[in-house]
Amino acid sequence: MSEQVAMSKVNADTAAAGGVLFKLIIFSISLGVVPLASYFLSLNYLWDQNSTFAAITAVVAANIVLVAYIVVSVLEDRQQNKPRPAEKEPPETKKDK
Repeated sequence: MSEQVAMSKVNADTAAAGGVLFKLIIFSISLGVVPLASYFLSLNYLWDQNSTFAAITAVVAANIVLVAYIVVSVLEDRQQNKPRPAEKEPPETKKDK
């Protein structure tokens, strides 16, 4: 029985690591795309060709992506470190002896 519990914990940890890699890739791509897109979109449509304000918009967008990644990572770490409820074994009966 203890081998099954150990294997389930290993499988859960492996699945969690795959989710972490996926989130890292998504946030990495977002860190490249979101600031560039916000710069050019705000340059043309929001700030009327003012590159200083467009650059500030891109910096703010990059910081929002970074803060979002940190928040997601902290929440995920807290969720992983929660103590799991111990599995209760049924009481031993005379029949089991």
